[in-house]
Amino acid sequence: MLDGVTARAASTVLVGRQPELAGLREALGRARAGDPVTVLVGGEAGVGKTRLLEEFGAHATGAGARLLIGQCLELGEAGLPFAPFAAALRDVLRHDGPAAFAGYEAEFARLLPELARVPAGAAAPTGLPVSDTPRGYLFDLVADLFRRIAEERPLVLLIEDLHWADRSTRDLIGFLVRAARATRLLLVCTYRTDELHRGHPLRPFLAELDRARGVDRIELGRLDRDGTAAILADLLGAEPAARAVDDVHGRTQGNPFFIEELAAAGDPVGCAVLPETLRDLLLARVDRLPEPAQRVLRIAAAGGTRFAHQLLAEVAGLPEAELEDALRAAVAGQLVVADPDGDYEFRHALFREAVHDDLLPGEHARLHARYAAAIEAQPHLVAAGRAPAEIAHHWYAAHDHPRALIAARAAAAAAADRYAYAEQSRLLERVLELWELVPDAGDRLGMDHLRLLEETVAAANTAGDLSRALTLTRAALAEVDSAAEPLRAARLLDQRGRLLALLGKSDGAAELGEAYRLAAGVPDGPERVGLLSDIAAHLMKVDPAQAASVAAEATVGAEAVGADLALLPTRIAMLCRTQGIPDLGLAELRRAEALARAADDARALVSALVYLSDVLYELGRYAESEEAAAAGVSEARRVGISRSIGAYLLSNRAEALIALGRWDEADAACAEAARIDPPGVSGLHWLQLRAGLRLARAHPAADELVGRALAFLARPYLWPNHRLPLRELGIEAALAADDKVAALAASRSALADERLVDLPREGWPVLSAVARAAALVGDSALAAEASAVAAVLPARYPAELAHAAQVAAILTGVEFSADAPVAPAEQSGARVERPGVPAEQSDAAVEDGGVAVGRRSGPAQRPGAALPAWREAVAQWRAVGQPYLLGRALLALAEAAAAAGEREEVAGAVREAAEIATRLGAAPLGEQAATLARRVGLRGAGRPGPDLLTSREQEVLRLVAEGHSNSRIAERLFISPKTASVHVSRIIAKLDVTNRVEAAALAHRLGLLDPTPPAAPAQRRGR
Repeated sequence: MLDGVTARAASTVLVGRQPELAGLREALGRARAGDPVTVLVGGEAGVGKTRLLEEFGAHATGAGARLLIGQCLELGEAGLPFAPFAAALRDVLRHDGPAAFAGYEAEFARLLPELARVPAGAAAPTGLPVSDTPRGYLFDLVADLFRRIAEERPLVLLIEDLHWADRSTRDLIGFLVRAARATRLLLVCTYRTDELHRGHPLRPFLAELDRARGVDRIELGRLDRDGTAAILADLLGAEPAARAVDDVHGRTQGNPFFIEELAAAGDPVGCAVLPETLRDLLLARVDRLPEPAQRVLRIAAAGGTRFAHQLLAEVAGLPEAELEDALRAAVAGQLVVADPDGDYEFRHALFREAVHDDLLPGEHARLHARYAAAIEAQPHLVAAGRAPAEIAHHWYAAHDHPRALIAARAAAAAAADRYAYAEQSRLLERVLELWELVPDAGDRLGMDHLRLLEETVAAANTAGDLSRALTLTRAALAEVDSAAEPLRAARLLDQRGRLLALLGKSDGAAELGEAYRLAAGVPDGPERVGLLSDIAAHLMKVDPAQAASVAAEATVGAEAVGADLALLPTRIAMLCRTQGIPDLGLAELRRAEALARAADDARALVSALVYLSDVLYELGRYAESEEAAAAGVSEARRVGISRSIGAYLLSNRAEALIALGRWDEADAACAEAARIDPPGVSGLHWLQLRAGLRLARAHPAADELVGRALAFLARPYLWPNHRLPLRELGIEAALAADDKVAALAASRSALADERLVDLPREGWPVLSAVARAAALVGDSALAAEASAVAAVLPARYPAELAHAAQVAAILTGVEFSADAPVAPAEQSGARVERPGVPAEQSDAAVEDGGVAVGRRSGPAQRPGAALPAWREAVAQWRAVGQPYLLGRALLALAEAAAAAGEREEVAGAVREAAEIATRLGAAPLGEQAATLARRVGLRGAGRPGPDLLTSREQEVLRLVAEGHSNSRIAERLFISPKTASVHVSRIIAKLDVTNRVEAAALAHRLGLLDPTPPAAPAQRRGR
């Protein structure tokens, strides 16, 4: 699960502690202003107190504060007095020398023995021996020393592990906090909350400090799941699988030290075995308890992390007083916590795990059997609904196979009733395991092995464990008699074909074809109709023509037997799409949704909402799409199918939110999908969306997500509607990295995709990215290929029309050779002829949503020729309502307007694009807007300002654009070559380009050249 990688021993990132770090920084600010401040930082062992102080210490040092650190020793009350202060003063002696102690070396020697070795006659002014120095006087000296140090710069004194502090240390800390009131001093003390048993001397001391002015408390809690994932990613050097995060987080409960220990163990299945060092550390805490308490803890560990008092009493069989005394000792030892409901819980799951693993084999089996018997007799002893699963678990742990078999089957049925399909799948897997160990398993369960396999396939599929479901279909098909039970075999084949496609192993067409062949010879009935509709839905992405035929046959059968069409929303949506209905079957989907709600059919409702949200998005109704997807997410979560069909709803919602410009919400939806970890290609959509989102925001993790998404292209099979967006992502990633070679390679791979012209929704964004790459690189051949595809790619729906207009605008400004086709026409209904095609056909192509293509020859168009096309593209995007794509189009419009000399239009477009970038957090778009504004001489909020280049620099730039060298420029302008070189360097810097060629290209594109050419040399000399 952790891929067998080697992890670092400790994380280098501070995760989830930003509020606490901000609190410490605020406290430092108060201390700097002259207020003495004390901060008490509490938390259980390993929760990250030291890591927090390391981060804060680095900040404090960087901010100019003096940092002293002291550590309490694990020696108790009889340990070395003042140990942390001795460490802090030793640092002062090392850096400042004995002079820092101002002649009081003898007195300070009580804290720092090295100072006792002073020259003869340097006795304390009081004449008292060092050992007899009054404590109050000593405390005053320490406070005065800190005051003098803090006069130079603020002083931060960190004292760690205050729970081990001796009485003298606590007294000195109390004096500094309450009596000394040293200014510009920040005192930070850490302590372990899980060490503070009821009689611990630190408890009353902390209570006293809480009443003092200027004392703050910070309690560090455990990390949430995202924090665990962040630490694992840092330790492993790669983002871990969601299942690994769930496993590690469940066992460590977000304790950073435990996370590091499990990750460092490097076990490939999520560190299944507790590392010996960690186990010994945990059991050492248990060994401190009295023997009766240890015995009760062992009994409790067999019952789980959380246990009820009554259940423990039943299993332990101890007198009540003896049981309570043992529990009281465990609670006082901070190993068990009690809640008001009368239940108990191990303070940490790993404590329970260590104690349970330490049980002897016979003890282990005996305790679990007693738990199973007790819960069978009194199910109310466990949480409502948990009795079947608890009984199954305990009989299995007790190695009573016949009872475990029956209990696991009953628990699986109970889990399905609660929509807990992952739990049902695990329990049915256990039944399959026990089947081989119980000779009469079939008789005991009242079912055959094939039926058990079919149930397990369905549960694993619904739970999202597609790989396991695929393996089980192979086993089930080996047992089924297709001649005697054709529908049973066909159902398994249909499931197998779909699973193969979802896992990217093949298109599943062979399995689907065989399933249809078997179903074709069976008389009509509800089961056959449902199977045919499923086959049609799965065939739609493989063979649309055959899918339509099978769907039509299913429709006839449904009418004949009265099957409810609400159970077939997928077939309805896809059949409508193949018939070319303008609203993409929206009305039928609305009807399917209503029927599913009326029938309380959750699966049909979720399926309808998946396609409903998808169709609404394609129609440009993004708000409605988001609402439908959100409703589906809630419904899928309610019935436990979030990792299967419900996964598409999360990504559909994220896609609609991106289109609406609600990017933070979209990222949160993608994060939720990441936590669910949809399997196979069902997890690709959210990954591709989030990768694109992070690219647009220049997120540090963008490259990693892009790489993960593009890795799907290496699979043997990928549905075209999944593959084409990855083609677009590859081009966009290369363009963002300014990698022209990769952009061209990705563009040519995209144009070579055989399904590009069949899917306008996915095809137009790809073509738009290809056109941008061609324009950036100046590749007229690639632009011509894009133009040819645009001629045959229909555009009927809002985003498709906007992309088509954008492609037209991009290609309008690209140079073509004399015999190459040129840019597509704008979607304005204009009559544009295609070579060799009658005008009537050209008009028909435009009206049908295609993009007509004309022909021209000669040089590139004049500057600003693309301006009308970009105005049309911006108008289209403004109508569609996708702000990011509108922002990019606005910048292109601004460039075209600059080339045409329309400065006011440039200013308005740049200003709007910058506002969009700020609202979305699209940093690269904002930087592009700022760069363009600077290049064309805009200032402030996009208002026209002085030109970026001086008149002399414009003269130089014109000659650079004509291809002259620095020497030739010097000759033409009567300046020295060195001066010409300086001008060229300044031009390159001002235009934010990397070389002369880019400067010349940019000058042509933005119309930056002085329209008046430089005077001839003879005229310059006055001849």
